[in-house]
Amino acid sequence: MIKILMYGVQSHEQEIIAQWAKKHSAEVHTTADMLSEHTVAAADGFDGICIQQPIALGGPNVYAQLKSYGIRQIATRTAGYDMIDLKEAEKNGLVVTNVPAYSPYAVAELAVTQALQLVRHIPQFQKRIADNDFRWAGLLSREIRSLTVGIIGTGRIGATAAKLFKGLGATVIGFDQYPNQQLSEVLDYRHSLEDVLKEADIVSLHTPLFDSTRHMINKNTLKIMKRSAYLINIARGGLINTADLIDALETGQIAGAALDTFENEEFINKNLGDRKLDDPYLEKLIAMDQVLLTPHVGFFTETAIRNIVEGALDAVSEVLETGTSKNRVQPIS
Repeated sequence: MIKILMYGVQSHEQEIIAQWAKKHSAEVHTTADMLSEHTVAAADGFDGICIQQPIALGGPNVYAQLKSYGIRQIATRTAGYDMIDLKEAEKNGLVVTNVPAYSPYAVAELAVTQALQLVRHIPQFQKRIADNDFRWAGLLSREIRSLTVGIIGTGRIGATAAKLFKGLGATVIGFDQYPNQQLSEVLDYRHSLEDVLKEADIVSLHTPLFDSTRHMINKNTLKIMKRSAYLINIARGGLINTADLIDALETGQIAGAALDTFENEEFINKNLGDRKLDDPYLEKLIAMDQVLLTPHVGFFTETAIRNIVEGALDAVSEVLETGTSKNRVQPIS
């Protein structure tokens, strides 16, 4: 019987974990703690581990300690894997797996939801109503079918978002270093990121976070966008230079933004209560009525959660049995 430790487990995952363990005759233990230098010792005595967290695992010692415990893999219950140092994992013989396609619709639907709310000025109307102000003045909306939506990154999620926006009647354009020719009836590719930013009324980010994409949205690229344009990020917080975005929002360089991911996500899933958020950038974003924020919940649907948990645990089992997995991710050389 294989023995697995799952880090960062929340209550909505427990029943699915129990069902998987029973079906596969496995012993699965869970902890709410994230994997770090302070919690890695808990993995001693287990055959495999599974994580879900928005922050980095820590320094090289984490990977070396996992190796010393006989752990041969790290399965993340996410599509993104930038919290894992792939080179350190490889150096310590750890196979890294992700869940690349748990439910593209879950995340793509949130992008569409955010776009509709921004275009119809829902955040501003909500703030007004909270102040007993029911006026319409200054918040005339546009219709999605009259707008151009720019999709940056046309993998599974980006492609699904493109189809949904197209279904609403929008003109859809996109940029990807590896264009998907199967989307020819859905969107028209542009030659560069800048071409999309210049033309789009709504820009929706769907790319992984690599060194090459970090801060791809910055003061220079924001200047290219229309002053009436909206920016949506449901991919990775590091794609945007937050300070530059705030400046663009404060000066009216762009009309608004919707963020489901943030550069600093340590606050997510923490009940702050009366404690200070201690993130001046985030405090500024929260105060802006042209900004819509959600706490990294693009994946948070019943269908996606089941697929995520089962997919990640399947990958653990697969690596332990065969040494590899169809969902293995490799370092970029």
